[in-house]
Amino acid sequence: MIFLQTQQVNPLLNFLPIIGIFVVFYFFFIRPQQKKAKEQNTFIANINKGDDVVTASGIIGKINKIEGEVVTLQIDQKTFIRVTKSSISKEMTEGTKVNA
Repeated sequence: MIFLQTQQVNPLLNFLPIIGIFVVFYFFFIRPQQKKAKEQNTFIANINKGDDVVTASGIIGKINKIEGEVVTLQIDQKTFIRVTKSSISKEMTEGTKVNA
């Protein structure tokens, strides 16, 4: 009688697909999100009086005053609102400014 011998598979090879999935998740999801968060934090730290900005809710205004974490935006003549710095999502660039 002839017995077939089976080869033992290295147990680490069984984990290789799972490790590959984690690597893909890191480079396609986690790392870009961390980069975006870092850019947003840098932007928030560098806002100045007079900058035209957009809030997360879509309100467009000009920064009138910065007091700690609270920013006063001028959204029209003699119309001001107070928002937190974290609610400012982006700066209006020359190409995206709306002329009313």
